[in-house]
Order: sequence, then C-alpha cells, then structure tokens
Amino acid sequence: MSAVQTTARAKLNLSLDVLGVRGDGFHDLRMVMQTCTLADDVTVEMASAGDYSAQTNRAYLPTGDKNVAIKAARAYYAALGRDGGVHVKITKRIPVCAGLGGGSSDAAAVLRALNELNGHALSEEQLQAVALASGSDVPFCLMGGTALAEGRGEILSPLPPLPETDVVICMPHFNCSTPELFSRIDARRSRCHPDTAGLISALKAGDIKGVARRMYNVFEDVLDKRAAHTVNEIKLRLLEYGALGAAMSGSGSAVFGLFPDRGRAEAAYDAAKTVCREVFLAKTV
Repeated sequence: MSAVQTTARAKLNLSLDVLGVRGDGFHDLRMVMQTCTLADDVTVEMASAGDYSAQTNRAYLPTGDKNVAIKAARAYYAALGRDGGVHVKITKRIPVCAGLGGGSSDAAAVLRALNELNGHALSEEQLQAVALASGSDVPFCLMGGTALAEGRGEILSPLPPLPETDVVICMPHFNCSTPELFSRIDARRSRCHPDTAGLISALKAGDIKGVARRMYNVFEDVLDKRAAHTVNEIKLRLLEYGALGAAMSGSGSAVFGLFPDRGRAEAAYDAAKTVCREVFLAKTV
C-alpha cells in the first residue's frame, strides 16, 4: 500500500473560554468541541525521501512547508527518526480562516494516513504528541467526536456524544484575525464565561436543547462593531428559522446553529444564503 484516502472533518466549538495567558505565551483554553460531517477529502501518497508537497483545489493555499499538512508530515517522520517523503492531495470544502479547524483537520488526516502507511509505527500517545507539535487544534481533530479540550487544546477528555443533530454552518463575508482577538481578550479585565459544567451535564443527559442553550464563545464579545453586528444578524436568522442555539466557532468567523430536524435546517440554509458568502448543511458526528 502506497497511498491512503481519508476525510478531514470540520470541528465546531459548542463553547469556548479563554482562561488567561500561559508562561509560554500560549493561552489556557477550556472548550467543548464537536466534529461534524462537513469535510475535506485527503489523499496521502508515499514519496521519495525528502520530497514533501501538497496539492489543493484552492490556488491561494500554500503547497510547501507553510501548509500545516506538510508540517505534520515532517513532524511524523521526525518522530520516527528517519527520512520520509509524502505527497498530499486535499480537496477543500471546509472554509479557511473560519474557526472550523480545516487546516488542523487536514493535518490530523495526514497523521492518521501516515501511521497506517507505516504499519502503525507510532502509538496513539506518540501520535497525539506529533499532533500538538503541528498545531493546537490538531490533537482534537485527530481524536474527533465530542470532547472537553483544555490547556492549549491538547488536554482532551472524551464526553458523551452529542446525539446526531442537523447543523447549518454560515460563512460571513469577512475573516477574523486570531492574534488580534486574543490580544483583545487579554486587554479585557472582566468578561462573561460559558457554562461549561452545565453544557457537559446536558451532554451526559442527552439533552440537545440544554446543550444548545449553553453554547457560548467569548471571542464574540471582542469582535469589532461591524463583525459583531454581522455575527449577531446571522445568529438571529438561524434562531428565527428554528435553531435550538447558535454561536460562532473558534476565533471565527463561521457561525453555526443546531436544529431539531432537517426541514427547519434546510429552511435556515436557504435563508442564510442571502446574507452569507457560503452556507453548509451538515450533521454532528
């Protein structure tokens, strides 16, 4: 076997809290994260030692070492302690710079594929260490499902799965700067926090409505006025069409809503297309 085809699923932040700045310059986070069916297709093919390249259907994405998937591949072979090479083909569907973990999920898919191609040479624990070296969201994307993520995002505690739920994901006509949002968070002396414990309790009870009511992302509080207006407009549109709850994912700018049935999700999907750059129908996984 010289190639593996796999999928890279998007992640949603059911909640996101920033607890403070760490000594290493990163931030301590507390997030409830969830994978969904919106996904990129990833093909990983073995190549000559030292030959690392990526090919995507998005011309603006890097194809060399600046691509996080290639960074992950190099980190994988460094962990093995030997030379390697890989060609990665990515068919992108997950929007970039959206807070949906598209690049991180691609990196995780590459790590899974490389470990399969190399006879599962790395343990799950070792693979998670390589994932963290590739990016803060890569460990969760490697694991998938529903989980509490703490630390930089690498301390993962699996949670009871969210029952399969219809999701509408909306991409506004702007992107957010993650470093800028973190700097604004750092400048705020007080802020609201998500009810993470209550959300986890709702998950344990299989209470989708309880989960949706508690969805909250602290980055929404530090958006500039124009971005905040747009995010709130999209959330209101989703709620008007029957969403149980709506929130921005990650550092944005994607906004998503959880729906009780496919019919209402489809109606919201059609309505959101009038105000968004891209809209996607998906399900939680």
